[in-house]
Amino acid sequence: MWRLIKTATLLALALSTIFIVYEVATFPRVTDLRAKNPETTSMIETRIEEARRSGREPKRVQQWVPLNRISPNLIRAVLAGEDTNFATHHGFDYEAIQRAWDEAQREAEKEAKEEGDTDQSNWIPAMPNFKRGASTISQQLAKNLYLSSERTFGRKAKEAFITYFLERSVPKCRILEIYLNVIEWGDGIYGAEAAARTYFNKSAADLTPREAGFLSAMIPSPLNIFNPQKNLRRVQRRQRVIMRGMPYVKPPPC
Repeated sequence: MWRLIKTATLLALALSTIFIVYEVATFPRVTDLRAKNPETTSMIETRIEEARRSGREPKRVQQWVPLNRISPNLIRAVLAGEDTNFATHHGFDYEAIQRAWDEAQREAEKEAKEEGDTDQSNWIPAMPNFKRGASTISQQLAKNLYLSSERTFGRKAKEAFITYFLERSVPKCRILEIYLNVIEWGDGIYGAEAAARTYFNKSAADLTPREAGFLSAMIPSPLNIFNPQKNLRRVQRRQRVIMRGMPYVKPPPC
């Protein structure tokens, strides 16, 4: 019996060691981002693969521009819509996480009551609902660059580790610059410059507050929920909310 326990323990240690070595060996070199623009992202590669699987030609429209060639209006709009405390937090906005949890809990309670479920233990929101609205720009960038879209605790743990090192290795303004150049703004449309030219036929440097608010409103789901071709009124409602918050956000000094 003891020999069996010893063998099982050694096997578990060996497997744990292999797992740790693998994770360390494959961990992204986030320090490279300080000076090197990413050639692609996990999100872009996922969209390319999705297009090929459906028999479509993959589409990618993207033009990299430095942060000083992106309108301050768009920077403020994105911060107002996605991460109002970006300039001051260290990768994780715990106040936003608490707000997201509280909102998800209220929604879960409302849904349970509508379904006639009186067991309060069933009112605790699932992780996919809880995470909505809680991710900072740094977390979003970590996921966009390196991870899949699967909603698991394992993926969220990796996201947290990458975010931690990203915030400590890359300046805030550089994180913001990369984010604004790689995020999705429609079918095959990536980055602020491509989005500005696609939707407004102008450079990202020349976006007005209203145009910036419109683009920011699309970010959470540009292909579906906040796709202006599918849900224009929903985009416009979020645009108005973002524009009201734009004067109050504080961008990082760049």
